[in-house]
Amino acid sequence: MDEFVAGLAEQQDELRSLLSGLTADEWRTPTRCEGWDVKDVVLHVAQTNEMAIASVDSRLDEFLMEMGRGLAPAVDVDEGAARMVERDRTMSADEVRARYSSGAADLLARVEAADPHTRVQWVAGQLSVRTLTTTRLAETWIHTGDVAEAVGASLTPGDRLQHIARLAWRTLPYAFARDGRAMAGPVAFELVGPGGEPWTFRPDEPAVTTIRGDGIELCNVAARRVAPSSGRC
Repeated sequence: MDEFVAGLAEQQDELRSLLSGLTADEWRTPTRCEGWDVKDVVLHVAQTNEMAIASVDSRLDEFLMEMGRGLAPAVDVDEGAARMVERDRTMSADEVRARYSSGAADLLARVEAADPHTRVQWVAGQLSVRTLTTTRLAETWIHTGDVAEAVGASLTPGDRLQHIARLAWRTLPYAFARDGRAMAGPVAFELVGPGGEPWTFRPDEPAVTTIRGDGIELCNVAARRVAPSSGRC
């Protein structure tokens, strides 16, 4: 199995295992995602997995039209996601868990069977199936952390998070552009993984900036779960 697909599979399993032990009250626990409880967060992951399946199947536009039917136009992606969750919020916890598990398995089968270099449509434009796989790994990891934090569960970070750190490095130009800023030049990452192994990402040309520090902290900063000023990177 491709290492990126294997990383997604591991992350899906971690969330699936966490959900299997939740009580009814824990499903209703508020999370750090404003306005969302645990069930809402898992529903969002299930919905975005379904979006990714549609992307690999080359029917994303049709899927979004169907999902948006009856919903008011959204001003941005976050508002659109909130409205989708609101529409399906009447689902029970068992239904949401089953929807997540089924969609996660379907998505994994799609990306494992696909050519990782094939370009597919996604929210911000076209990307490769491999990059889409990594974005799903990243989002699933982020929201697994949201659920764990809400219910007081402890998670052990794995080597698969190296793919998230790499994604953060590769998408720095996009992140700067969204913020209306320009990078001063190429950036390198020299990070340390959870087992002490190096996570090093360097541009083809000399870097003008090198970010060094803990790889998991970098992932949390990229996920907007930790403020940049609070970490040691």
